[in-house]
Amino acid sequence: MTGAKKTIVLAGALDTKAAEFALVKALLEKQGMRALLVDIGILGQAGIAPDISRDAVAEAAGVDLEALRRGDEREKALNAMGRGLAVVARRLYDEGQLDGILGMGGSGGTTVATAGMRALPLGLPKLMVSTLASGDVRAFVGAADIVMVPSIVDVAGINRISARVYANAAAAITGMVQAETPAIADEKPLVTASMFGNTTACVDHARSIIESQGCEVLVFHATGVGGRTMENLIGEGYIAASLDITMTELADEVCGGEASAGPERGLAASRAGLPAVLVPGCVDMANFGALESVPEKYQRRNIYRWAPTATLLRTNIEENQRIGGMIAAAANAATGPVAILLPLRGLSMLDSAGKAFWDPAADAACFDAIKANVNPGIPVIELERNINEPPFAAAAAETLLDLMRQAEEQLAGRP
Repeated sequence: MTGAKKTIVLAGALDTKAAEFALVKALLEKQGMRALLVDIGILGQAGIAPDISRDAVAEAAGVDLEALRRGDEREKALNAMGRGLAVVARRLYDEGQLDGILGMGGSGGTTVATAGMRALPLGLPKLMVSTLASGDVRAFVGAADIVMVPSIVDVAGINRISARVYANAAAAITGMVQAETPAIADEKPLVTASMFGNTTACVDHARSIIESQGCEVLVFHATGVGGRTMENLIGEGYIAASLDITMTELADEVCGGEASAGPERGLAASRAGLPAVLVPGCVDMANFGALESVPEKYQRRNIYRWAPTATLLRTNIEENQRIGGMIAAAANAATGPVAILLPLRGLSMLDSAGKAFWDPAADAACFDAIKANVNPGIPVIELERNINEPPFAAAAAETLLDLMRQAEEQLAGRP
């Protein structure tokens, strides 16, 4: 309805943080918003009446609140309330009763509130005021577009510092909800591409070719979060095709590096039936932080200090065999047109003749595993090029464009 108030869902433990949420609720209502309180507390009594009770949240997760209270496993209780909030939040969104969501809390409140936020679509405003916001928030944000705001002081009372933080949070979520998305005159097909510093030249060249054919290319940094975000977008139906040039996150999954995107990395495009090109870009390296973060078992291996906070481990033959099998499995799962391209003269900038990670035997182990495990009929195109040479990038782009044409013809029922 035109002119209807926007609804901000406030998710918090109303047993310990009632005063804080009451203040934010009043601030939102003063700005013309409708505030809907969802109680995610577990132990004490709510200090302010919620619109949706903690019992309803627990029930949405298929658990009994009293059972959670009696148990002594806090993690289990928090995970259950997070699942319940995800169900409640998604239902409110589907019913048109959620235009934005705001949470406030410490470790427990952040765990539960962000679980609910991650169930909501990309672009919907999500804001979390947290005592943990200045640290590693990957576990809370995941692949979602959650804005993390440091609470500065604990979310425990209203004082001259916290009052300003809460007021800023209320103003921020209000502004986000009221903001209009700029109109895009030309809705071009969206293509995802995975990139690392070591494959930038390849992706930049391939992107220019694909965009010259009327597509828009979204580039994702293959840091774990980047891969998950890319694959979430694919799963949500935003994407027309995938140019997965940089599959380094599989190396991190195999080696225990810091940029793993999980064991199912590479499967999203296959499951969605999208045209996809797979390239084992940068699987020559697993990623760690500062040098001291590299596990002891790797200290005698080929290690490259990329930056003060980034250390790269050269993958070996055994690891590349496993990675190659994972890439083949991703291609085998495809329900749409797919092809694999292999750069026989190196998988990254560092993996080229004379460079620190040049190891033809390790690369060959990956290539051989792909060819041994991929289903018959899936093209495996080998080029005597390094991944960053323009002819390889052009071949990757042209292959994807050809797969996209094939998909269009199949959709139109043409042979």
